[in-house]
Amino acid sequence: MAGKLRCVVVAVDGGEESMSALKWALQNLRLRSQSDDAEPGSFVILHVQSPPSIAAGLNPGAIPFGGPADVEVPAFTAAIEAHQKRITEAIIAHALQICAEKNIANVKTQVVIGDPKDMICDVIANLNADLLVMGCRDSGAIKRAGKG
Repeated sequence: MAGKLRCVVVAVDGGEESMSALKWALQNLRLRSQSDDAEPGSFVILHVQSPPSIAAGLNPGAIPFGGPADVEVPAFTAAIEAHQKRITEAIIAHALQICAEKNIANVKTQVVIGDPKDMICDVIANLNADLLVMGCRDSGAIKRAGKG
């Protein structure tokens, strides 16, 4: 695909496979160049963060000694959110470093919170993206053999 792509979204989760997919996209895809009547194309690095309740395994458990089981503990939620923010910042920084090493300047980032399968589809639709690039997990020879 040479020079016609306006918006390429690359979904990254910090895993080796997603960063390999980003490298592949940067090496193999050509974006639209700037012209008088059109903006240049861009790569959008997308990271989907899980909601704090999912990251914590739904909740930290019941308050001991007879407390209600459905009470959210604000300090626990805040700690999870802060941890997720640090992880997200590291993932985005790594992806941007890969882009810089490839001398790719027209890169945008987007972070959304939710279920990745839903949020990726929403972002693709909202951006009217031309292409989505994602890595996949290598399940290994033993798992693949069991699926056949």
